[in-house]
Amino acid sequence: MYLPDVELHEPRSLAQASALLSEHGASARVLAGGTDVLVDLKTARTRAAHLVSIQEIEELRGVHPWDGGIRIGAGTTINELIASPRVRDGFPPIVEAARQMAAPQVRALATVGGNLASAVPCADLPPILLVLGASVEIFSGEQRKTLPLDAFFTGPRRTVLAPRDLLTAVRVPQMGPGFGAAYARFALREGNAIAVASVAASLRIKEKNIIQEARIALGAVAPVPLLARQAANLLVDRPAEADAFDAAAMLAMRAASPISDIRGSAGFRREIVGVLARRALNTAHVRAKETLR
Repeated sequence: MYLPDVELHEPRSLAQASALLSEHGASARVLAGGTDVLVDLKTARTRAAHLVSIQEIEELRGVHPWDGGIRIGAGTTINELIASPRVRDGFPPIVEAARQMAAPQVRALATVGGNLASAVPCADLPPILLVLGASVEIFSGEQRKTLPLDAFFTGPRRTVLAPRDLLTAVRVPQMGPGFGAAYARFALREGNAIAVASVAASLRIKEKNIIQEARIALGAVAPVPLLARQAANLLVDRPAEADAFDAAAMLAMRAASPISDIRGSAGFRREIVGVLARRALNTAHVRAKETLR
């Protein structure tokens, strides 16, 4: 494998980066941490004559307060995300998912924005961010817009981003009392192994252990990170107990549309979804109860 000849651009602002992407069109790719795009170029999965590096754009870095929740810059590395006191203290399920990504060396380079914008179905951050109700900020020319994360992915390695668009940040609302979330994944080995299947779940409970809100998201078992809406809706206004979780897990299995590949058959992956859904729901329930004490 070798890296083909490309021209590197290093803009210092979002406007400059967007202009370069617009100018070079389909021949340009965004370079953040490089853990995906450089591998894709080396293996000829993708082609590009221009790389637009966003590493020097300060606006894209860091975790900041936002309307009671947090705003995570797209250029924030996974290790920076894990180390952030705001994330560790207020949003531990994000750290839980981030710690399971790749190896420490990769996490030192890989970025939050890259993990989302690459739109790889087995990525670890999308499922947990989906159940936390996250949204994304997008910069296009001089315009900025925000949309729910569940509207961001359009297919394997495809998103709503137009050629000149840049993903700039992820917004995560405050969790609040009675809320708990968890992430569970299965891989063939530790370290660099990507997920064979993953499930994130969140619950908000009220008096008498009744579920007020629920979300379940599936990873690596559909063309895009998938909210299992029917499974989650089944839980609302029901007691948070094993029977309800078992029924929701069955519906989550039905929502999955996995493929068979070297990591496992479609049938195996679907069964794993059921196991992971129960595990994530049970853990989310425990965490939700703890916030009410």
